[in-house]
Amino acid sequence: MNPSKYAISTSLTSFNSDSPIQESEQQEKRAAKIHHLPPSIWKKMIAESKNPLDKTIERTRDFFFREQLPDGYWWAELESNVTITAEYLMLFHFLGMVDKMRERKLANYILSKQTEEGSWVIWHGGPGDLSTTIEAYFALKLAGYPAEHPSMRKARDFILANGGIIKSRVFTKYFLALFGEFAWFGVPSMPIELMLLPNWAYFNIYELSSWSRATIIPLSVVMAERPVRKLPPWARVQELYVRPPRPTDFTITRQDGIFTWKNFFIGVDHLLKIYESNPIRPFKKKATAVAERWILEHQEPTGDWGGIQPAMFNSVLALHCLGYANDHPAIVKGLEALANFCIEDDSNIVLQSCISPVWDTALSLVAMQDAGVPYDHPALVKAAQWLLDLEVRRKGDWQIKSPELEPGGWAFEFLNDWYPDVDDSGFVMLAIRNIAVRDRKKKEQAIKRGIAWCLGMQSKNGGWGAFDKDNTKYMLNKIPFADLEALIDPPTADLTGRMLELMGNFGYRMSHPAAVQALEFIRKEQEPEGSWFGRWGVNYIYGTWSVLCGLEAIGEEMNRPYVRKAVNWLKSKQNIDGGWGEVCESYIDRSLMGSGQSTASQTGWALLALFAAGEARSAAAARGIEYLIRSQKEDGTWDEDAFTGTGFPKFFMIKYHIYRNCFPLMALGKYRRLISEDIGAGHS
Repeated sequence: MNPSKYAISTSLTSFNSDSPIQESEQQEKRAAKIHHLPPSIWKKMIAESKNPLDKTIERTRDFFFREQLPDGYWWAELESNVTITAEYLMLFHFLGMVDKMRERKLANYILSKQTEEGSWVIWHGGPGDLSTTIEAYFALKLAGYPAEHPSMRKARDFILANGGIIKSRVFTKYFLALFGEFAWFGVPSMPIELMLLPNWAYFNIYELSSWSRATIIPLSVVMAERPVRKLPPWARVQELYVRPPRPTDFTITRQDGIFTWKNFFIGVDHLLKIYESNPIRPFKKKATAVAERWILEHQEPTGDWGGIQPAMFNSVLALHCLGYANDHPAIVKGLEALANFCIEDDSNIVLQSCISPVWDTALSLVAMQDAGVPYDHPALVKAAQWLLDLEVRRKGDWQIKSPELEPGGWAFEFLNDWYPDVDDSGFVMLAIRNIAVRDRKKKEQAIKRGIAWCLGMQSKNGGWGAFDKDNTKYMLNKIPFADLEALIDPPTADLTGRMLELMGNFGYRMSHPAAVQALEFIRKEQEPEGSWFGRWGVNYIYGTWSVLCGLEAIGEEMNRPYVRKAVNWLKSKQNIDGGWGEVCESYIDRSLMGSGQSTASQTGWALLALFAAGEARSAAAARGIEYLIRSQKEDGTWDEDAFTGTGFPKFFMIKYHIYRNCFPLMALGKYRRLISEDIGAGHS
């Protein structure tokens, strides 16, 4: 499943005769015949008579018509950093399945992303990242690049200047340990025996986030076995140590202070190391069997695990360590699933960390409706039907904390029935609500189930997380293994705003108990400056957009002081060029919140937030719209290098290639409708 291939093939796809493009052409031909003028002249006259806003909307609308895939969905690249591709290359070396042609393409992609200073980054324009650079260097070494290659020398200089392997993150050390380039006893423990803890225990696998659980369970199998694939001398990376490592270098550095939770868990890790070194581990065999069964049960028919690269990668490794041959069906399907995440051209292969067809399709559907495409247009009907067919109807891991809740909702990917999420579910239901699908009853029932499931996923504090409810053991982010600070999936303002928007659009009132709790959560989560944190998009602009849209939909009075504070903050962050932008560094430095070079996607969010607050006719909104019109390309798209999506704040950032086009279209279309309504109502 290669989005670049599909995009090429569908650019030539013809659409039904009642598409806006063909309707326009037929009208032009009729008019030309009446007035005895060549169609080319009439086309030019009609185009010139349209205002810039209409022309901008139509160009992007037509772009989405061209990009729709044959089955009805939209799907664009989800770009992250090179560790995903580097680890893919490592996997084939570990399994002994190296394809030199594919390896060369993987290496080409990795090299293409190296910065001038020799490092690799985790978002566009960001600082060099030590762990990412180490993994890229190691992958290139495996692919045959010598240490004295110019690109390797530059990378090595950066790595050594920043502390070398010893200073890298946990997962980098884990991958190096697989090949004997780092000591296993230096990797923080994640004992396999955790599989045996009951669900009521304070610390059990279902207190981990869905993505952590799907990754850590197979990883704990690998760590219990501690395999080492010996490398030839030319492939080793001992030159990445600042000096020859000593045993003390493999211990975890304690935090300053007499007692901190981090130091407590470091002590626990030391005790676990002693336990793991004991040849007699009475529960290891039973725990391994439980983990093996869990891994096999959680593999989707398509071969995926959790819909994400880390879970898929580690599950294949775990089965390999348990003695499964490379041609075993589970491993074959797993490798096929990883291959389906790849984008390949003549020179490069990049592995995506995840794929987002459901999310992309829901966003595109909303944008097309905002652009004025009729609800019964065949392209929209086909997309809505495709989404309906992907409704999740099986219980997943979420049932552990909600055993009485019936399944419903949607996942992010083509197939991920174990892990639907409230964000995709909410946006899908908003997208298909008005579409005239063939089976209206099926749509209504799916929406009814989806709303019930989403409401059932509300946490005790009134907010929503993405995949689980009450996944709030914040202490877990203090354990040594959790250096990405992402072991849990707590409720966040952006997702809670989305759920309020869902409820409001389907007739729920502010007096509903779920809305009352959610509004209280939202007010508590507001930042002193007036904005809201964005967990799943960069960052405070994203969070503020989601919350304000939710507040407006549920019926909140948008002139309340806390709402106006958010609006004023948003206006204060508008750039001189009329757009909005925010850098990924705002997750690290709060002084950067809402600050950055203007981007199309973040300008779209800011405008949608202003519209929700009744600011469509404000000077700020007009300037934002002008920025989008002015920066649009002739093909209806916008350029955007920035990473505006978030995997793990600070540590794993994402660039959704569809964002730069769908969110501007939403904003432009909604602006046109709101202004037209004002004019129709007699407002000047």
